[in-house]
Amino acid sequence: MKTKFAVIAATLLAAGPVFADGHGASGDAEAGEKAFRQCISCHVVVNEAGETLAGKAAKTGPNLYGVAGRVAGSVEDFRYSKLLEAANGAGVTYDEDTFVHFIMDPSGYMSEATGEKGRSKMSYRARKEDDAKNIYAYLTSLAAE
Repeated sequence: MKTKFAVIAATLLAAGPVFADGHGASGDAEAGEKAFRQCISCHVVVNEAGETLAGKAAKTGPNLYGVAGRVAGSVEDFRYSKLLEAANGAGVTYDEDTFVHFIMDPSGYMSEATGEKGRSKMSYRARKEDDAKNIYAYLTSLAAE
């Protein structure tokens, strides 16, 4: 019985960092912080306490706090494009893969994911997949704090 408990405890302790690193983010959060500088002209990261964790007072794009695991187009009181509203209705949820594909081709990815034609309001595109993964890792690290 003690051995079984020890194995379970060891497994849970080993799994801790996987959950702490933010929804399975494979990127480098430190590199993501640098890459996120391209995003701060439109986005901000503000936690539930109202503390600004990243960005400035930008309101062109939605708050990205807690984006990992969030349904697309679901920040309250933000006016999304019809395409992102369709993504919300379809239940498109941001995990690393979805986030990476979205920021590399916002309109193309959401059109494919929803089956709807349209344009995202986001004009920025990450040029490199590593940058997109790093931004995701950075954003999930902020939510983990």
